[in-house]
Amino acid sequence: MIAFLVTFLLVFFIYLLLTAGSGSVGFWSASELIAGAGLGIVVAGITRKFLCRSDNYRMTNPLRFLLIPVYILGPFLIEVTVANIDVAMRVITGRIRPGILRVSSGMKTDLGIFMLANSITLTPGTITVDIDEETNDLFVHKINVTADEEGKTVTPARELFSFADIPAWIRRIAE
Repeated sequence: MIAFLVTFLLVFFIYLLLTAGSGSVGFWSASELIAGAGLGIVVAGITRKFLCRSDNYRMTNPLRFLLIPVYILGPFLIEVTVANIDVAMRVITGRIRPGILRVSSGMKTDLGIFMLANSITLTPGTITVDIDEETNDLFVHKINVTADEEGKTVTPARELFSFADIPAWIRRIAE
């Protein structure tokens, strides 16, 4: 029941944010509130186990949701900017040595692995191609694999990023 309620409130809140200002009285009309509640009930009934898997409610903490925009606009934006410049220089100069690395994620939760895999994929020059579900290791295609990385059997996720410790940020949010 808690998973249903948490999912309902999240969906209803997002719906209200997206439809703010559509009402004639206040921010929302009565029909918008009813539609939002109905949509929240349907979505929560179908997807309640996605947000609160295995009765772990750590993502219901509002502070974790506040960290997500800080992460995206801070360290992740810096990494994407640096990676864009790096990929542009590699394309211009032709210094490309592609390969696939086994990357140790260090994540324990599905959400942490999901966020790390997406952060790697959204960073230019890298893409997550597979996940080892037993060890939570990621297989990452990288545009330029160095000789040092080539010699390793497993690369720590921290080494894929230049400046920020992206895996530590993700652990702060998702674990």
